[in-house]
Parts: sequence; structure tokens; C-alpha cells
Amino acid sequence: METAINRQRILLQHLQPSSSSSSPRPESSPISASECLAGDSAAYQRNHVFGDDVVIVAAYRTALCKSKRGGFKDTYPDDLLAPVLKALIDKTNLNPSEVGDIVVGSVLAPGSQRASECRMAAFYAGFPETVPVRTVNRQCSSGLQAVADVAAAIKAGFYDIGIGAGLESMTVNPMAWEGSVNPKVKIFEQAQNCLLPMGITSENVASRFGVSRKEQDQAAVESHRRAAAATASGKFKDEIIPVATKIVDPKTGQEAPVTISVDDGIRPNASLADLGKLRPVFKKDGTTTAGNSSQVSDGAGAVLLMKRSVADKKGMPILGVFRTFAAVGVDPAIMGVGPAAAIPAAVKAAGLELDDIDLFEINEAFASQFVYCRNKLGLDPEKINVNGGAMAIGHPLGATGARCVATLLHEMKRRGKDCRFGVISMCIGTGMGAAAVFERADHGDELCNARVAR
Repeated sequence: METAINRQRILLQHLQPSSSSSSPRPESSPISASECLAGDSAAYQRNHVFGDDVVIVAAYRTALCKSKRGGFKDTYPDDLLAPVLKALIDKTNLNPSEVGDIVVGSVLAPGSQRASECRMAAFYAGFPETVPVRTVNRQCSSGLQAVADVAAAIKAGFYDIGIGAGLESMTVNPMAWEGSVNPKVKIFEQAQNCLLPMGITSENVASRFGVSRKEQDQAAVESHRRAAAATASGKFKDEIIPVATKIVDPKTGQEAPVTISVDDGIRPNASLADLGKLRPVFKKDGTTTAGNSSQVSDGAGAVLLMKRSVADKKGMPILGVFRTFAAVGVDPAIMGVGPAAAIPAAVKAAGLELDDIDLFEINEAFASQFVYCRNKLGLDPEKINVNGGAMAIGHPLGATGARCVATLLHEMKRRGKDCRFGVISMCIGTGMGAAAVFERADHGDELCNARVAR
């Protein structure tokens, strides 16, 4: 009984705000952080030395390829996921049997089939039968949701090491609705809007918030320019795992072995003049075209997370710290505005302000919604998608979140001390948004709102 009472006393001391706590503080700690909304896991409430932080040790992706005509058009989905899972083992010397769970975001494939494919991919990659696998589907944020789910499980103490991944072959599983639609939907406007084609929601955002065709095309040109520059300079080599596969000639059926290691949808010579010639796709007098929309793609990504104390014990380098995650709901008719709602929620939960964020990866589902969210939040364009986004690189729905984690954290690592906090966000079909905050792992400066402990 005495032991239990003592544990409760210690716990209550930890829960008290620093301003009112009378408990002694370690002499080695010269500062104490002030209270903030996110509690004891907030970025400004804590610093990088806490052993129960959830950290990202490695994050990799495949190249992203154009659906039905790109480099992965003849590749089985499980053969996309397996290489990035295997890379986590090979590049970190991880003992695969220590992984508590593999969570894979995926959207379009039949649930049971995709779950089986993911389990098969884990075996291909070298994971033993003792490691479980499951899938998660929150539409376009599924890959990020997988990472968040693993981070939450580690934080809860369910296991110390986990993998959040994402997979989509839009070649194998095109967007479609199976079966009939419940007629009840006709009496619920918001339910009806859940069935709107995504392109129509893009047109709704453009018309409602005054995003011009020129602004959209300019955003697309800039996405291609930045992605082309990143590819040419070799920036993506740190995050892309080459995939050995095959290409089948549709006329002869002849198979040719290939290794895919470069995103194949990037157009280095994209121009306003060229994009201006494209016709609207979803609405006769609209502004959304194939050129200012995300590319339909195939690809996969995987992120290795663990408790910081475990990573330190294993001597593993740390790419970043997972700080906060938020998912929010918005009007389905303008689903693209999701990031404008989700980003402030996630940033606030981290105890930060928007100005504290050094880099953003905001999924470019459509230029209309990307431009709206950027303008609505007043973000510096030089901080967003610095290596291009989905209009150039591609958007394999379930894999995009994991792809963005790899792209963001490797860029933060390159920038070093000039880059501390990064945000990933995307809109979500049926009217939602998701966002997560990450901190660069080796940032050791004093906390911004810290004060001298007395």
C-alpha cells in the first residue's frame, strides 16, 4: 500500500504545472518549461532528452510512378511494399522480431485482400510470423494515420518499436464504387456531398474562395520546377529505395527487367503556356485540369518508429521526433480546405505557433485547395513543399502520408540547425483534414518559453 501511495504522489507532482509545483527539481536542470495546452509531450514543454519520446529512426519510400503507364504498372502491390519494409531492416540492422506491429495505410483495394497482401509483403521483407500486420484507411491521410497510430501505441506502452507504412497501386485498384448507393443519402445534403467527385470539390473551393486558374497553374508549374530540381540535385536519393521489377510490353507481352528509382511523373519543362492549353476536366467552365491536379500514382513508403530510450540503447541515429497529430472534419463539398483546419489544431497541440514551423509538406491534391490553404494560413511559400508536391511527384492515396514523412524528415536533416519543426498535412475525401508535427531530433537549444527554475 505504501508503495502505491508513493507512486501516486510522484505522479501527481508530475501533473502539477511548473508554476505551482513545490517539488524539488534536479540541480542539473537549469530551466523549467511553462504550461502549455499540449501537456507534457509538447515540443516547447519538453526537450529532446526525454526517453519516452516517440522518434523516427528511418523513413523510406519507393519512387512514385504514373498509374497504368508508369514504371510500376506491372508490379504487384505487395512487391511495392516489401522493398521499403526490407530497407528498414537492412539500413538500421534492426532485429525484425522486435517490431510490435506493422500498420499500413491503404485506400482503394478490397480490405481483406489488401490486408493479406501487406502480410505477404512483410514475409517477403524478412519479418517473422510473430510480427503482426494490419491496415488502416482514412482516405488520403491513411499513410500518415498509420504513422500516428504506431506513435500512439508506443506512447501508450503497447510496444516499443513499430512501423507505419502506406501502399497504393492505383493501376491495380482504380477508384470505383461497388454496389448501389443507399437512397437515404438523398435527404442528407452532407451525405450527398460525400459522393461528389473530388474534382468537383476542387471546383467548389476555387469558385467559393476565388482561386483563379492562373494561380492554380502557377502552383503546378512551381511544383514541377521544385521536384525536377530536387531530382537533379540527388535530394531524393536518401529517401527512395530502388525497386527491381518488370515492364510488360502491352503489344507483345514480352517482359523486361527494370529497376525503378526515380519519380516518373515530374515534368521539368512544365510552363504556364502549356498548362493554359489544358481543358477543365470536371466542369465545362471550370479551372481544374489534369495539369493542376495531383497525379494518379503507384507507390509505397515505410517509417520506423520507436521509443527514444530504445533507439538510444541500440545506438540508432534519429531522424525526428513525432510530436502531435490532429484529424478534423470539414464540409464535404469543399473537402480540400482540410489542411487549413487541421494544421492549426496540430500546431496548437504541440504548444507552437504557425511561425515556429520551418517546413511544411502539404499534399497537393488539387492546386485550388493547396493555394487556398496556403493563403488562408498566411504561410510563406518558401517553406511549403520545397521539393515539389503531389502535382509533380504523385499521390498514391494510401502511401502519400508515409512518402511525406520521408521527404520532410530527410529535408529537415539536410537543413540542420536552421530547421527545427516540420508539419505534414493533407485534405481527405468526404470532408476531413489531417496534420502532424515533427521535430528534428538533434535540436538541443533551450526551450523557447523556458524560464529559470527557482
